[in-house]
Amino acid sequence: MSDTGPSPRSATPRTVLISGASVAGPALAYWLHRYGFAVTVVERAPELRTGGYKVDIRGAAIEVAERMGILEDIQRASTDMQTGAYVNEDGKRIATLPADIFGARVGRDDEIMRGDLARILHERTRADVEYLFGDSITSLTSTTSATSVTSTTERADGHREVDGVPDFDGVPDFDGADGIDDVDVTFEHAAPRRFDLVVGADGLHSTVRRLAFGPEKQFVRHLGAYISAFSMINELGLDREELYHALPGRLICAYSSAGDPAAKGLLVFRSPRLSYDHRDPQQQLTLLAAAFDGVGVEGSPGGGWGQVPRMLEAAREAGDFYFDGMQLVEMGRWSHGRVALLGDAAHCPSPASGQGTGMALVGAYVLAGELAAAGRAPEEAFGRYEKEMRGYVAVNHALARKFARDMTADTRRQIRFRHLMMRILPYMPWKNLIAKKIAEDVQRAAHAITLKDYPVPNRAAGPAPAAARPTYAA
Repeated sequence: MSDTGPSPRSATPRTVLISGASVAGPALAYWLHRYGFAVTVVERAPELRTGGYKVDIRGAAIEVAERMGILEDIQRASTDMQTGAYVNEDGKRIATLPADIFGARVGRDDEIMRGDLARILHERTRADVEYLFGDSITSLTSTTSATSVTSTTERADGHREVDGVPDFDGVPDFDGADGIDDVDVTFEHAAPRRFDLVVGADGLHSTVRRLAFGPEKQFVRHLGAYISAFSMINELGLDREELYHALPGRLICAYSSAGDPAAKGLLVFRSPRLSYDHRDPQQQLTLLAAAFDGVGVEGSPGGGWGQVPRMLEAAREAGDFYFDGMQLVEMGRWSHGRVALLGDAAHCPSPASGQGTGMALVGAYVLAGELAAAGRAPEEAFGRYEKEMRGYVAVNHALARKFARDMTADTRRQIRFRHLMMRILPYMPWKNLIAKKIAEDVQRAAHAITLKDYPVPNRAAGPAPAAARPTYAA
């Protein structure tokens, strides 16, 4: 990365509102602050979310982390997983392999708990970036140089209202014309503000996407499975080990990571699209219990690992319970006017890909770099950002479709064959070649982008102090 070149910062720093304080949002905030933008991050949760499951950092994402100066932090917080094993109904290990083979990791690839990565990014940005926790965007209004406005507001039924008129066709109303100067934003709690740019980095169920692009159902593609993750007591005494138990159409996993006295549970099951409120954990727990009803219960005809009933109980008690579909987000474009999308909000690859976190880090680097290079022409920056990212996203979406099918087996016969292959692999003379082949598809997806070098100011040009940032009334 070049350390020379003109600073993109003008006399008045450009203001950017980012929705979402998980990974993509703070990563973008880091780069934008470095380029001299004044950044505000709004997050619906009342505080930083430190829970979640383990996530992989591979390929281009490792290079981005190194450029950010957080790679050593990631390495120190590594899960340090040692082995992975399949177990039978009694919990006996029937096939064991190194964890890196399970995770398709090679070289400097690493794995970290999502909450630890969020903490690292927050610590790197909190002194320079304004964070608004416990709040959310309720409307976006584009203000044009001709003083006309186009206002979009979310309705209770999930559709938008455009200038007070219901919009049911999903046709974008942010026209992307050069005449759009600012975006007026209203919040659930904070006073209205005006920003030069708004970025939705708020995940699969993005509020910004719904407001600026239309209802979620237009863009989300269900991959035929659901996943749940949660913390639980480490009754199994796991030490940097992950255990898997497979049933037709279902996958059960328990693991522990370095430095965490608790364990994590992960449950996957095949299902057509289900109807539920993604913000209602009780509905989700009911669906999860139904999917694993009778599994692991003594005398049940379906059999299954005896840990499953305890895992379902742990899910009900967990403070970090997560449940969602394996879903892709597919969109024709990721920006309208001065509003853009990043990470899962733009192109969620689903947990099946194992690439969502890495793609968020890479996307943040590219979007910020293009905005800095484009100066005061953000529409050009958004176009170049999409051009750089589209091929990378396409390869990872293809990976997600493949792995969503492969995560759960169709029959017990398929499961027995997988166990056999895993048992004999350590004794094969060409085992290293086979391990490389297993990781090949993942590594191709992780490296499916060549990172550009964006000019960085000679000095760390930061945004104006928070007290000096202008706040506009609607």
